[in-house]
Amino acid sequence: MASSMLQSFLNPSKNWFAAQHMKSLSKRLRKYGLRYDDLYDPMYDLDIKEALARLPREIVDARNQRLKRAMDLSLKHEYLPEDLQAMQTPFRSYLQDMLALIKKERAEREALGALPLYQRTIP
Repeated sequence: MASSMLQSFLNPSKNWFAAQHMKSLSKRLRKYGLRYDDLYDPMYDLDIKEALARLPREIVDARNQRLKRAMDLSLKHEYLPEDLQAMQTPFRSYLQDMLALIKKERAEREALGALPLYQRTIP
């Protein structure tokens, strides 16, 4: 019950505030030519690092190019030209399917009592 209520609250098609937030975020991502999945940090979450390692090289290279371009634009205090901003697709996902698969595999391994594929080491 609470989960479905939370989902409807966060759903942009049902909640005006969520729709406004999504619109604002989309506008900010378009200015730099980024996608929402580009914001995930592989150093923070090892599942994301593993998902990026399993993706095809072309997709990872495109992600790296978008990140480099965004950093360059940010350092220059500029934005993408309007015509290029119009072509951007900030919520077109490339990472979510692989990330869901990684999380499912990790949960299955934990349920079976196996060791994790990767562990964060503390220096």
